[in-house]
Amino acid sequence: MPTSLSITASSVDPGLLALPWSTPLAEWPSSTIVFLPKGISRHLVRFANLSGRVVAIKETTAEMARREYDMLGNLARLDAPCVERVAVIAGRTDAAGRPLPAALVTAHLRFSLPYRALFTQTLRPHTAGRLVDALAVLLVRLHNVGFFWGDVSLSNTLFRRDAGAFAAYLVDAETGELHEGGLTRGQREHDLEVARTNIAGEIMDLEAGGRLEGGVDALEIADGIVSSYRLLWAALTDEETFAFDESWRISERVQRLNELGFDIGEMSIQTTDDGTRVSIQPKVVDAGHHQRRLLRLTGLDVEENQARRLLNDLDEFRARISRLGDDEEMVAHEWLTRVFEPVVKAVPFELRAKLEPAEVFHQLLEHRWYLSQGRGKSVPLAEALSSYIENVLRHRRDEATVMGPVTETMSIPVITASGTPLDFDEGDDEEAVDWRDLV
Repeated sequence: MPTSLSITASSVDPGLLALPWSTPLAEWPSSTIVFLPKGISRHLVRFANLSGRVVAIKETTAEMARREYDMLGNLARLDAPCVERVAVIAGRTDAAGRPLPAALVTAHLRFSLPYRALFTQTLRPHTAGRLVDALAVLLVRLHNVGFFWGDVSLSNTLFRRDAGAFAAYLVDAETGELHEGGLTRGQREHDLEVARTNIAGEIMDLEAGGRLEGGVDALEIADGIVSSYRLLWAALTDEETFAFDESWRISERVQRLNELGFDIGEMSIQTTDDGTRVSIQPKVVDAGHHQRRLLRLTGLDVEENQARRLLNDLDEFRARISRLGDDEEMVAHEWLTRVFEPVVKAVPFELRAKLEPAEVFHQLLEHRWYLSQGRGKSVPLAEALSSYIENVLRHRRDEATVMGPVTETMSIPVITASGTPLDFDEGDDEEAVDWRDLV
């Protein structure tokens, strides 16, 4: 290891010292490299093994690496969806003493998918639309904490499955700026126009390569981020005025924001001069309403739509066992130990890298709904689980380390949990049912 090597990290992993920093990244040996699909980048990016986990290494200048490292740290403190920073490696030289580029090391986001790896043959309009919607939500969240991206694109984003939809994460922050006082409308509009232009180019590039399904309009897909962004931003920030005796509309507004996956941290309510009207405007909003509720009740930390789906199933479980008056935390613990955990443990060990547990549970509920719909009657959960493992999960790719699932598996519509109640046969003692016997 060259003596001039400089490592900047909040917690230095000893494994960093073993990586071949005196070799240009393009020439790293295959024993070190992990071959995963990646997005388009202006810099060389490769994946490597580091102490049993996968990290992404990007060669850049020392100044840019440190700037992006600091920015990712600031975004993480603001709970913005982004990749986790690991280290900055500077002072690299080769065996002859010639300088090499600095490197930014970030943790690989497990189960994440670059947009080009979301399909094996062609991109369908429905999938493209969902990607753009997810990017719009990400952009709103970033703008809400005062982050000006400067280079919004599908290529600078990673996507994770979120119960039939996608959740987007920022993966490239080198052009970003953080403004404590918030962004101006002009800054937000600039980001939005950059996003529209870049997305149109990326979709056209797929079209030129024959990877776009017929009938897909690249400009229409790109315009989708503008409409999605404006709709969500308005729901979060528009000021409303209504009669004083219509205070129920405050709850309606909060519910609408919750359904979009956001909470209100603070609101402003003021009476007007005539004392008959009030105004409401969200001041501080955070994404993850359902995430936080599920985490508080069960300790499960999952994506927002997954949390919504699991909570729906938990609420149905609560109604099914007639415990609506019981303590919510107690019922949640019972659901976790009697329903969710047995399903997760029933997945064979060799299949557990294919999907996250929460996504497995969500897809199981969908699979059960389709089976029940086909038979015209409810299918027991244990039977649906066996069918899902053998007929669906076993044939998927491992998304923990391999990207690019088949398109068909990403086109399943989201079904509400109301179609997937937990079953007990008439006359059964519900308390005696042992959910450990699911398989």
